[in-house]
Amino acid sequence: MTMKERIAEDLKQAMKTGQKVRLETLRSLRAVLMEKEIERRGTDKPLTLEDEIGVLAGAAKKRKESIEQFAAGGRQDLADQETAELQIIQEYLPRQMTREEVVAVVRQIVADTGAASAADFTKVMPRAMKELKGKTEGKLVQEVVRELLGGK
Repeated sequence: MTMKERIAEDLKQAMKTGQKVRLETLRSLRAVLMEKEIERRGTDKPLTLEDEIGVLAGAAKKRKESIEQFAAGGRQDLADQETAELQIIQEYLPRQMTREEVVAVVRQIVADTGAASAADFTKVMPRAMKELKGKTEGKLVQEVVRELLGGK
């Protein structure tokens, strides 16, 4: 079952049970996935699981940014709404790695590439992002790479 199919099934269930926030969130996810599919038309490249995870990770990132902005603006009601939506989105994303797990992966990449200083950032970062895509936030990966290469 693809992510899109799973969301469609959960959408039907949310309609039946009357879960308004879940229903709205799943509708928005379905719409974003459909946009990505439409974008891909004519390229003979179907939407892959990695693409779907990337779309959902983007939606989660937007919610996190909104939470910060609403909290800073004193709109806790809207921050709570975004938090509820974020929790629903995270159900569809792979388990996010802990900082310690990210550090271990980046250390291995640093060792493999022979990186020794902040000047080697461009050797490590692309490999780290490729390996950790969808498993953690890019911001955390960048932070860890900079720390390990002494760039902070």
